Amino acid sequence: MKPDILSMYENELCEYVLSIGEQKYRSAQLFKWLHSGTGLDGMSNIPKKMREKLAENALIPSVEIEEKHVSEDGTVKYLFRCHDGEFIESVFMTHEYGNTVCVSSQVGCRMGCRFCASTLNGLKRSLAASEMLSQVYTAQNDTGKKVSHIVIMGMGEPFDNYDNVVRFIRLLNSENGMNLSCRHISLSTCGLTEGIKRFADEGLPVTLSVSLHAPTDDQRDAVMPVNRRYPIKELLAACRGYFEKTGRRISFEYALIDGKNNSQEDAATLARLLKSELPGMPVHVNLIPVNPIKERDFKRGDRQATEKFVAELEKRGVNATVRRRLGADINASCGQLRAKKLEQN
Repeated sequence: MKPDILSMYENELCEYVLSIGEQKYRSAQLFKWLHSGTGLDGMSNIPKKMREKLAENALIPSVEIEEKHVSEDGTVKYLFRCHDGEFIESVFMTHEYGNTVCVSSQVGCRMGCRFCASTLNGLKRSLAASEMLSQVYTAQNDTGKKVSHIVIMGMGEPFDNYDNVVRFIRLLNSENGMNLSCRHISLSTCGLTEGIKRFADEGLPVTLSVSLHAPTDDQRDAVMPVNRRYPIKELLAACRGYFEKTGRRISFEYALIDGKNNSQEDAATLARLLKSELPGMPVHVNLIPVNPIKERDFKRGDRQATEKFVAELEKRGVNATVRRRLGADINASCGQLRAKKLEQN
């Protein structure tokens, strides 16, 4: 296998550049070019012979735009083709505070959450750090807009690809790369408690978003198979430990599914759960009206049911907001474009 130089840390790239007979200072030039999303041909201050050597002996994994869908609200949904022909999805979103890219960490997903299209065809493989970076750089170069925030909330479970995801975050944070603050990065997990505990020791002040989606184990078991291995109280204990070590507020994602988890009683149960298991912790519940997919019979509740759910949480002292739906007209929720593409093939 040729070395993947886009996934290398600066010291690793330096060692590689020296190993192919080039001068040390070339590694700094190369690192900056790589992390601007520039191909070898565009690296103007890298000698032609070195570029030829890199083309022959190294890999710079990148994703190519297979499909691009632009919403009326400016959201851009990408279906990317990887070097091996697999497909992944990313979303570029514009907010008042800047531009965000939602990044996939795996091709498909094996977690089996029943409301999510990403898991319909199972897990094919995990992505390298370079393939996650390429999603960001390709979207940034395609839109011509600087990316200021990253959410690792696309296809896949980030903690099921732990080492590559951490490498991706550290490379984003590199001073000579994008130099993106970890505080502008959010990571969403379905609740792999070992991953949460391990991540708390990385020294990365990333915002953790935990997919909760139900207030009781019975309800969560029905929509999230992962709960059978990591039940709610064990998950919340790991969240408590994460906050104690990092001081970072945790956001809980909660997909509102009509008739399944969106009653006022469910809201009251959720509030009691969070208050009892996370005493004194600042928490936020991010409510997401479920995106219907044809393979499931889940439906989105009406606005009145959602407003009552929010009111019940707030009455009980739990901060909650309803996520603004971006790209609704282009099926911007992850997994739908890939599933459609696989059906066509």
